[in-house]
Amino acid sequence: MLKPIIPMEPVSSDIIPQGSDWIAQIKWDGVRILTYFEGHKVRLYNRRLRERTHHYPEITEVSAYCDARSVILDGEVIALGSDAKPSFHEVMRRDGIRRLEQVPRMQKLVPVTYMIFDVLFRNGEWLHSRPLQERLAILAEVVKPTDHIQPVSSHANAHGLFEAVKQHEMEGIVLKQVMSPYVIGVKHDAWLKIKNYRDLIAVIGGFTFREGGMSAVLLGLYDEAHRLHFIGQTGAGTLTQQEWKALGEVLRLSVIPESPFVNKPKRQANVRWVRPMIPVKIKYAEWTAGRSLRQPTLQALVEMAPEACTFRAETQQT
Repeated sequence: MLKPIIPMEPVSSDIIPQGSDWIAQIKWDGVRILTYFEGHKVRLYNRRLRERTHHYPEITEVSAYCDARSVILDGEVIALGSDAKPSFHEVMRRDGIRRLEQVPRMQKLVPVTYMIFDVLFRNGEWLHSRPLQERLAILAEVVKPTDHIQPVSSHANAHGLFEAVKQHEMEGIVLKQVMSPYVIGVKHDAWLKIKNYRDLIAVIGGFTFREGGMSAVLLGLYDEAHRLHFIGQTGAGTLTQQEWKALGEVLRLSVIPESPFVNKPKRQANVRWVRPMIPVKIKYAEWTAGRSLRQPTLQALVEMAPEACTFRAETQQT
């Protein structure tokens, strides 16, 4: 049985490299999923090695879109929002399902597409040590597009692709060296991500309220001494009214008497402090000089250990 691996990830960069030894791909705002197919058995795992086989039935009929007896595919599961652009909030509605009997209903409400960008194993042979250009050629041979499956296209003009991504307000691009191997389990500078906007995972340490319900959540990141620092607050963002109300109900059950933050938020009227236990993905414009977020927007609740919401992790992922 194929053992799940930790996937290769790109390193953040502000510079688009020049030269024909690089290709560019769109950075999809979705959930990283690796597909493991061995004859009749299919398993799906995310980058944290958590199984998602039953969350995405659209992907599990591997023989319908892949001509291989056995294969490991790497890609991103995306869902479109109301603006027809990839929405992390929407795909998390599928990825965050806890009761699997809800999957058929959510398939109709939140259809997904699997954007495949690499192949690591085929017909009993590991391919990860081969150059990217060879792996992409093999991928083109074995995977055919369907309603829910799309191979990711590659582009020589990285600057042009990034301008198109900015015009459409998408997440960014990934640059890949065409001769690079797939280095399992690490971030590697053979892949570079150039983001159109920044994001991070923060933990909720409090909320403000007004008549009618919760008005904002207070966000924090841990330092190396495991002290929680207040970094800003945000409203519902992309959450629906129902999701925002449900989050407020959960937070009210975890209220504590004292602030969990080592620094004090400027506004403390109508504030309730909570145990830091709910991580959320935040989109933001930039950091201010005072170590707080400018224009933070809540994207989705995420499955992650609260103590992993650190300044170091933020630096690595953005």
